[in-house]
Amino acid sequence: MTRAFELSDLPFTVTDLHRAYRGGVPPQAVMAETFRRIRTVDDAGIFLHLIDEEQAVAAAECLRGFEPGRRPLWGIPVAVKDNIDVAGMPTTAACTAFAYRADADAFVVKRLRDAGALVVGKTNLDQFATGLTGMRTPYPVPRNALDSRLVPGGSSSGSAVAVAHGLVSLALGTDTAGSGRVPAGMNNVVGLKPTLGSLSASGVVPACRTAETVSILALTTEDAWAAFEVMAAFDPDDAWSKPAARAIRQSPRPAFTVGVPTPGTRHFFGDEEQATAYERALEGVAALGGEIVEVDFGPFYDVGQLLYGGPWIAERYAAVEALLDREPSALHPVTRQVIASACGLSAVDAFRGIYRLAELRRALEPQLAELDLLCVPTVPTLYTRADLEDDPIEPNARLGTYTSFVNLLDLCAIAVPTAPRNDGWPGGVTLLGRAGTDGLLAAVGGALHRRANVPLGATAWPVGAAYQAPGNGGSARIDSAASRGPLAFG
Repeated sequence: MTRAFELSDLPFTVTDLHRAYRGGVPPQAVMAETFRRIRTVDDAGIFLHLIDEEQAVAAAECLRGFEPGRRPLWGIPVAVKDNIDVAGMPTTAACTAFAYRADADAFVVKRLRDAGALVVGKTNLDQFATGLTGMRTPYPVPRNALDSRLVPGGSSSGSAVAVAHGLVSLALGTDTAGSGRVPAGMNNVVGLKPTLGSLSASGVVPACRTAETVSILALTTEDAWAAFEVMAAFDPDDAWSKPAARAIRQSPRPAFTVGVPTPGTRHFFGDEEQATAYERALEGVAALGGEIVEVDFGPFYDVGQLLYGGPWIAERYAAVEALLDREPSALHPVTRQVIASACGLSAVDAFRGIYRLAELRRALEPQLAELDLLCVPTVPTLYTRADLEDDPIEPNARLGTYTSFVNLLDLCAIAVPTAPRNDGWPGGVTLLGRAGTDGLLAAVGGALHRRANVPLGATAWPVGAAYQAPGNGGSARIDSAASRGPLAFG
């Protein structure tokens, strides 16, 4: 068997791992290297549960012959957010009083395994996926992979940090208000939030059932896309699964229109470094053929306010009502405060919220119809752990400035790294599109990521090599507009 130290410099992208497998590296060696990396990083906050290493190696041995054509994620190490079921492992949602042992894999986890992926463990999160900082957990808080002073972002904190360190190739998160996109931006990785209904929620602990989805964290958009294609399928057991949700491959015009907030509706909360990084990212979008169109973002922010300031918070209460009634002290104090705010809401409030959302959606339809996509900062500013210790509420709300409205408007999104800020902290933008335009966002996002030429995550691995056309047995290519010009992968 290839010894672990011989794999220590191998990038854990789907393309690179499949190239290594074609060269004779056994998946058992990759599993051993995965656990070596986990020990080296030595962050007790990343994983809440790890599979036994011997069991992981044995699972790799069971893969047998390399067959990426039939099993496109053959031998790929994956982590799963701990509000998503993995058979035989606890599901805690970061709350020990809620924990149960899953008898079966969640629908999306089974799809990953059937495609050859190897699950290594369950990752930490803001309790019950309620938060954008990664700080609302009773367990150790994961360290931001780039700078331990920064919050890791949440709620999919452990998933983002695991990918950023190259411990796994892919990780599952969830996303309601930005829980997959914010930690991606904070850790310099890709966060794909698909069209609602594309990925089944069977086996996922609900948070806000009408406006949430499983999300994907990866080092590259190609890897995120490969996982998305594997997992996207209609699930008759999930009432929110959409049979038509995979109508995602499309070809935009050679010049595509990109909506951005008008200067008066750009919120950076005094963070000039973040504002400058965003302007540089927009230059990159324009260089790829994007025609920048300024848009009044006031109505988008009004939609975002409804998610936590309106009746949708009651969905979070419904998800944990029994536990709140039985043992309220089991919840993290901030989580309990946020969710309990739903107690004062009535059915009348719910209908008023629905009416208001419908009005805002209708008002936004004309400008969305004239745009191919939107490009916003993933986060308006970066916060440190010390900032959140001083104020656990307001910074969390601000982190959702450009993310909280997305699912209520049924937009799809992908967060991608861009050039770092002048102070060295990560830069990043999120591309947004109408439901079903996932393929377009991934193509543009991948090209923008490649153009930024930043290392992958917190590693020294170059971004360019990871986007080389994989050839037979490599990761999935993304068919879209850009396949004719500078946006093409390869």
